[in-house]
Amino acid sequence: MPSPRILIVTAVAAERDAVLSGLERGGVSSGVEVLASGVGPAAAAAGTATALTSAALGGAPFGVAVSAGIAGGFGQPLGGAVVATSIVAADLGAVTSGPDGDGPEGFASVEELGFGKAEHRPPPDLVRAAAEAAQAARGPVLTVSTVTGTHARARELTARHPGAAAEAMEGFGVAEAAAAHGVPVLELRTVSNAVGPRDRAAWRIPEALEALGAGCAAVLPVLRAWGA
Repeated sequence: MPSPRILIVTAVAAERDAVLSGLERGGVSSGVEVLASGVGPAAAAAGTATALTSAALGGAPFGVAVSAGIAGGFGQPLGGAVVATSIVAADLGAVTSGPDGDGPEGFASVEELGFGKAEHRPPPDLVRAAAEAAQAARGPVLTVSTVTGTHARARELTARHPGAAAEAMEGFGVAEAAAAHGVPVLELRTVSNAVGPRDRAAWRIPEALEALGAGCAAVLPVLRAWGA
């Protein structure tokens, strides 16, 4: 049986180019399409759905979709890799309030509101094998539309999502599109900064991009074997 074609979706061209460079250095670029969909879950969902539909109509469907890119980490080392055990829409929902309409009481996810899913769980055996191959941590990766910029927001997110490993902006969009097409999904992130106040001087974007290429190259044999 031939190996499945693999779709890797990044947000921006710098991430796409880092992935392509890593795959070429690792000699594992055949049968892989790398797409820069744009920033945020809506752009990621639209780009992923378009690519999956086009491939299926062309008679060469993708067997796996991967959301890949750099991210903020919750207690993760800069340059380290994370594979998502769950892909969570962390800010899709409603803020709840007391009877007088003041003093927010908390957050209700879109799933708690009864309007759909708030989480996708990649196949556990695939997550385990990919994390081992990439020497990556495992944990929930939160998809947000607004990047965290304060300690208070970081604490709020980790209180709602214990064990969260990283925060990014596209994973849930990729997962929604993949689920609609019946395609398994994986999310791989490398850490460029700590989630919290935006201290750009402390960011390590070049190192995270280098790690992203290496991580994607490391998981490609796992993806091929898993989907075969």
